[in-house]
Amino acid sequence: MEKESAVLLLFTGGTISMSEDPTTGALRPIDFDRLLDYMPELKQTGIRIKSIPFLPLIDSSDVHPPVWERLAKIIEENYEDYDGFVVLHGTDTMAYSASALSFMLENLSKPVIFTGAQLPIGMMRSDAKENMLTAIEIATAKESGQAIVPEVCIFFEDTLFRGNRTTKKNAEHFNAFNSYNYPPLAKAGVHIKYFRSYIHYPHAGTKLRVRTKIDQNIAILKLFPGITEHTVNAILNIPNLKAVVLESFGAGNAPRCTWFYDSLKEATLRGILIVNKTQCSTGTVEMGRYETSLNLVNAGVMSGFDSTTEALVTKLMYLLGEYTLLDDVKHRLSSSMCGEMTVI
Repeated sequence: MEKESAVLLLFTGGTISMSEDPTTGALRPIDFDRLLDYMPELKQTGIRIKSIPFLPLIDSSDVHPPVWERLAKIIEENYEDYDGFVVLHGTDTMAYSASALSFMLENLSKPVIFTGAQLPIGMMRSDAKENMLTAIEIATAKESGQAIVPEVCIFFEDTLFRGNRTTKKNAEHFNAFNSYNYPPLAKAGVHIKYFRSYIHYPHAGTKLRVRTKIDQNIAILKLFPGITEHTVNAILNIPNLKAVVLESFGAGNAPRCTWFYDSLKEATLRGILIVNKTQCSTGTVEMGRYETSLNLVNAGVMSGFDSTTEALVTKLMYLLGEYTLLDDVKHRLSSSMCGEMTVI
C-alpha cells in the first residue's frame, strides 16, 4: 500500500494569512482553522497536512534572521516525517527568506516551497488558493520515490523558481516574482511541467545539515551619478562592518574618481569584503571588461557575477556567520554553493 503523502505547512504570516473583516473592511490575521474554512480543498487533496503557525504572525517587512533560523530549525526537527514543506510568507521579503534557507539547508533532498498571495485569501479574486494548492502538490511530487524538486523554491501564479535566483518584481499584479538570470524549474497549467535539467539534485547518500549562524554586519552601497565621497565613506566606515554589496552600473562599472578607488582600496585592506553586483535585473558582472571597472578589480572588489541582491546579502550573512577566516569566506563567495549564481 502506497504511503500517504505528508506536507508541513509553516504559517509565518503575510497577505496570504489575512482576511477582510466584514464589519470594518480592515484586514486581519487568520489562524489555520479559519484557513481550512476558506479552503475546503485542502481536505480533499489526499495529503496529510499539518500546520505550524508563527504566533503572532509576522508581516514580511518584519522578517529578519531569527525568523530564518526558526524556519530552518523547524524543518530540521520535522525532516523525517514529511515529504516536503510549504512556507506561507509575505511577498515583500520572500526572496530574502528563500535565499537564506537555501544556504542554511545544506544537502537538502526534499522540497521547501515558499508561496504567498497578492490578495488576502478571504477576497473573491484572491490568488492565495491557487498558489497554496499548487505549492503543496509540488512539495509532494515524487518520481521513483525521490522528490522531483529537492530545492528551496518560490512558487507564484503559475511558475516555480529557484528561491535564491528570485526577486519580487511587481507590487500589483499576480505574477509578483521573476528569476531573471535562471530558467524556471516548473510551469503549472492543466499539468505541472517540470524542467528537470535545471533542477539541482543532491549527491546520493548525503544527509541534511542545518547551519544557522548569521552575521548581520553587512551593508548595501548603491551607486548613482553624483554620489559623494562623504556618502561612500560613511557606509564603508560603519562600526563592525564586514562586507558590502556594491550595486554598480551596467556590467559592473563605477566612477573612476581617485577618491572612490582610494576609499574602496582602504576598506578592502581593512578586511572588508566588497562584492560587485549589477543594478540591472538581467545580466552579469564582468569585471575588467570596461576601463570603468578596472579600478574595482585593482581595489580588491570581488565579482558577484549574476547573483541577485537578495542572494548576495543572505550568502554574505551566512558565510560570515559560519567561517572565521577571510580566505574561507572569499573562496565560497566566489563559487556557486547551491545554484545561486553562474560563474564565468
